[in-house]
Formats: sequence, structure tokens, C-alpha cells
Amino acid sequence: MDATAPTRLPGELAEFEARVGACIRPHAPLGIAFSGGVDSSVLLALATRTLGAEQVCAILGVSPSLPDSERRAAHAVAASIGVRIVEIATREGENPKYRANEADRCYHCKHELFERISTDLLAREGLVAVAYGENADDVRRVDRPGAQAANEYEVLRPLAYAEMDKAAVRRVAAALALPSADKPAAPCLASRIPHFSEVTPEKLAQVEHAEAALRDLGFADLRVRHHGDVARIELPTQDIVRAVTEPLRERIRTVVRAAGFRFVSVDLGGLQSGAFTLPLVTVS
Repeated sequence: MDATAPTRLPGELAEFEARVGACIRPHAPLGIAFSGGVDSSVLLALATRTLGAEQVCAILGVSPSLPDSERRAAHAVAASIGVRIVEIATREGENPKYRANEADRCYHCKHELFERISTDLLAREGLVAVAYGENADDVRRVDRPGAQAANEYEVLRPLAYAEMDKAAVRRVAAALALPSADKPAAPCLASRIPHFSEVTPEKLAQVEHAEAALRDLGFADLRVRHHGDVARIELPTQDIVRAVTEPLRERIRTVVRAAGFRFVSVDLGGLQSGAFTLPLVTVS
């Protein structure tokens, strides 16, 4: 199915599309803060179906925290939807508060992105507003300080407005046959560095190198957490036994050490979203 075609979505999915349309229709031409992930891909596709491709622009923030593989994938998704993509360089790494990597790191990252869009892009591209892919589940999470930056820049949240949770987003992505429909979550590389440990381009490059090598070995969903000399690999629990069994065990050790780590471990706790931030922001 063509994601931009007028073919009606079935049942409840059509209702979600109508709500998204009601949110964005007064704001054309519209910029979409775009990562290539399933949330921003669904938002981009629905915006294109509502407004037309000429009234929508995908905006990709580029910095050392964005893996090159994610950058290429984002361009491929935008092309499949038929929307132009504009890259904007962000300089969060020059901000000492971002590098300090406290629990509000994501706020400083999103603030930089939305500030760059507001000052460098809106007028140049003739955009009326900007939207991003926060969904209804994200609204309920306490470990997303970037939402504060979105508030400050009056960024639209059409998926949350439409009360689309992650499951609904994935159902729409599948119905529209988006390339990112089954794409695992891919938070920025800085999320692999423990809070209060400085974010540096060197650490980000180590993580990117190690994760790319592990994907080449057949692991689709993973995190490489940076603990100085130690790489702590998080995998879905069903992949752990395979990872620590020969011949993969030694191959994993070799490729991760080649990324600049001295020691390589596999976390028996499995893949843990928000592993560093949640303990700092959750009130017990």
C-alpha cells in the first residue's frame, strides 16, 4: 500500500487519522521533526495524506549522536513516503549542560533542535509550524525531559492529540506498509552513556562502531552501554544465550573490543529502555 495514497484506513485507524488531520490541518506548510523511527514516520505519512507532499517537510537533526545508519534509514523512509527531507546541523555537543549528561540531557538536545528549526529553518522553508512524534504512551512517561523543550517552542504533538499509543502507531505503520513499521526503538547514542559521565564525540563513536558491528552479526535490537573500558551489551532475553555461545561469543568480544573497549559484558537483565534515566526521575 502507498503510504500517501487516499486509500481509507480500516476502522479505528481511520479515526486516528482523522484526529491527526484535525490537529495539523490549520498548520500548513508543516515541518515534521523526523528521525525515521516508527512514530515520526507515521506522523509524516499521515501529514502527507492530509496536507499533500508539497505542504510537508521532514526535518532531520544531524549531530555525532545520530548514527550514520539511522541517517540513511531516515532518508529512505522519507523517500518512500514521497516527502522532501531537510537536514539541519545541531550543536548540542557544544553545550556544557548537555555534555554534563545529567537527567535533563534530552531537554538540552531537543531545545537545540527546536531552536535551530525556529531560527534557521521556519522562515527559510516557509513553514507555519513544527510537529514531532510524541505518542500517547510517551506522555505518561516521566523520563522524557525533551517534552519540556517541545512545550517551550509550541511544537505540535498530533499523535498524542489523537490518543495514539505505541501499539496504535505500529498498526497504522503496518497498514501503510511503512519501511519502519517493525523498526525497534533507536534512541540517540548519548543514551548509552551513564548520567554524570561526560558525553564526548569519542564515546559516541565507540558506541556507534560497536553497535554497527553487532548488527552485522545479526542482532537487530540492542544497546551498547558505555562504562569507560567496559561495554555492557543489552539484548532481548531470547538473544542472550546465542550471544554467549560459540562461535558468536568470541566474535562479539573481538568486534566490540575493536571499537575501543577493553572489556565486554552481556547484561543478563536484557534490553532495558530508560535504564539510566528512570532511576533518577522516578519517585518511589
